[in-house]
Formats: sequence, C-alpha cells, structure tokens
Amino acid sequence: MWSRSWRLLWLAVFYGFARHLPFSHTPGLGTLSKWIRRLACRRLFQTAGANINVERGAHFGSGSRLEIGDNSGLGKNCQVPDNIKIGRDVMMGPEVLIFARNHRHHDLTVPMRLQGAEDASPVTIGDDSWIGARVIVMPGIKIGPGVIIGAGAVVTKDIPPYAICAGNPARVLKFRTDIPKGSRVEP
Repeated sequence: MWSRSWRLLWLAVFYGFARHLPFSHTPGLGTLSKWIRRLACRRLFQTAGANINVERGAHFGSGSRLEIGDNSGLGKNCQVPDNIKIGRDVMMGPEVLIFARNHRHHDLTVPMRLQGAEDASPVTIGDDSWIGARVIVMPGIKIGPGVIIGAGAVVTKDIPPYAICAGNPARVLKFRTDIPKGSRVEP
C-alpha cells in the first residue's frame, strides 16, 4: 500500500489535473487522458482491475476502499463513495450518483444538520451490469450480476440478478433471462 504522502500526491494529481482532462472518446487526446486517469486511480483504489476507465469529472472521495473489476468504468461526472465494490465488465453512464450514507433525522429536538451522518453502508454492483445515465443508488444497495438499470432510476432496494429495472423508485420490469436471444432490449 502506498504511504500517506504518496496517496496525497496521487489524489492531487487526480483531482487537480487528471479529472479535468478530455473525455476518453475525444479524438487525439482521449486515449492519453484515459491512460493518465487510469494510472492515478491504480495508485488510489484498493483494487483496480485491468482496462478500467475513469471518465472526466468522476469523483470517488479518497478511493482508498474502492474496488473495481476488469473492464469496468466510472461514468462522466459520476459521484461514488470510496467504499463501493464494482464487479467486472460494469458500464456506468454519465452523472450517476451512488451514496454510502444518509443524514440522521430521528431526533426532532435537534436540527437535522446537527445530527450527523449514519454509518456508511457500502454499495455492491455485480459483474456485467449496466447503470444508465443519472441513476441514483441509495446506501447499502446490492445490485446483482447482469442487471440493467434504466436512465434516471432511483434505486432504493436490492436488485436481483439479470433484472431490467427503471423508474422512481426503481422496479423490476423483466429479466434478461426471459428475453429470447437476438431480441432487442428496451427497459
């Protein structure tokens, strides 16, 4: 594991420089930008698989407990907690928000802003999942393998394997296992 001073240096490289480089699909500079962000994240994440892609504008806190599998990515301008577990081959659309904790709000005699935050509840995303643009995932959610979550969904409950879901709150519409091979999938 990297020493604290090296971690701080790589955090400065990512948040001060690499995070602002062009998107990975930008002609010319995109490949270099992707490589620089990957280099920084390999030194920040607890586990970083092969061929990961962290897009421009991604925010992941310190990343010290973040685990991401092979061929997975963090979408453009997404915000994820530093204790998330992302499987292999996970696609994440732009502006996805994933939360690890909520504010406490149970004591009516104390303003909510003074009650602090609940303990962190990590989110887990299974292999081969597709998280659409602007999806919001609440704390402690487990997303099974092979899941598709439609754009703009708000995930408040665990999602079973191979489910296709959408809506606010997100609900299962069908399962990928029920779709004949070669058919078009429209959540």
